[in-house]
Amino acid sequence: MTHALCSLLIFSLSAAAWAQDAPTITVRKGDRVSLAVTPLGGPSGPAVTKVLQNDLDLSGWFQLVPDARGSYVVGGTAAGGSLQGRVTDSSGATILAKAYTGNDREVAHQFADDIVETITGNPGIATTKIAFVGTASGPKEIYFADYDGASARRLTSDRSISVAPSLGPGARNLAYTGYHEGYPDVYVIDVASGARQRVVKAPGTNSGAAISPDGGKMALTMSKDGNPEIYVTGLRGGMARRLTRTRGVESSPTWSPNGSELIYSSDQGGSPQLYRMSAGGGGGSMISTGFAYCTDPSWSPDGKKVAFTVRSGGGFSVAVMELGGSGGRVVASGQNPVWGRNSRHLIYSSGSNLNLLDVQNGRSTTIVSGLGKVSEPSWSF
Repeated sequence: MTHALCSLLIFSLSAAAWAQDAPTITVRKGDRVSLAVTPLGGPSGPAVTKVLQNDLDLSGWFQLVPDARGSYVVGGTAAGGSLQGRVTDSSGATILAKAYTGNDREVAHQFADDIVETITGNPGIATTKIAFVGTASGPKEIYFADYDGASARRLTSDRSISVAPSLGPGARNLAYTGYHEGYPDVYVIDVASGARQRVVKAPGTNSGAAISPDGGKMALTMSKDGNPEIYVTGLRGGMARRLTRTRGVESSPTWSPNGSELIYSSDQGGSPQLYRMSAGGGGGSMISTGFAYCTDPSWSPDGKKVAFTVRSGGGFSVAVMELGGSGGRVVASGQNPVWGRNSRHLIYSSGSNLNLLDVQNGRSTTIVSGLGKVSEPSWSF
């Protein structure tokens, strides 16, 4: 959440979730709701409690306090691949009671997201997944992990160059640029099975594919007609439709939440700047960011903001701008920012680390390290 948002937010929980006549919660900007997480019972209780506390802390919405001193108290029992979770308010009324199944991390993430949504009305990020490029094995390969960097595993073993991952809805599919056959082509991986298909292999460069919000299309850079331009094609390939026609190099497309528009980077005017255009084509309009060098745009899921990389003084920084506003602001040192589905958190790269940034309070947490040089994160919705 940026400084441009209003200072008073009111979250009203539905009558179905609340006990009758429960009060409306008022949260002023910068405030956090006090929340106590009591140790969960059962054989899996300690492990689930640890993950749950971390999820709720990273969400940014809560101040974790000792047992029974919070406005809300979280409890439950975890055993045998299941969790019975509950949340009560200060009066003792139950506002959330739900059963979950899965491994310890899965049930904790599911419960955390339900707590966030029930109390604040905002989507949680704990059940989301990330993909990124790492060099732990030598060449650049694609890795896949939980949103907090846990359970990281390598998706590709191409032993060449694998870059520019893009996760589709629900992290079911991942598109990336691979040099497995000697040229930059676009591949799509079924994340669950690991099955891979080369879907774009036109002459020239095929790179930087971004899967659309509906999961059915990709926007990418192709140079099959000479100049690197933005095209749209189906997730499994097919006829590519050209959108841009400039003398510059177009790259890094990002979709609007409803899939009707794109923001991309182009150096058609000299240095790279951000442009916005209809996903049906028709020419792009430059966005006045206030910076001389802008790449790697990421459109927030609420449709209100764009995050991007800027270069200044020989280094790279992450900037955020309200669309329709008059310029952006730097929020971190690093590059390759990507929004989470709550439009509050960004993940970005910084040398050998991936960091999770809470844009509202400025807190940055390292979530990935030890996998060589890491870059180009993608975050599922």
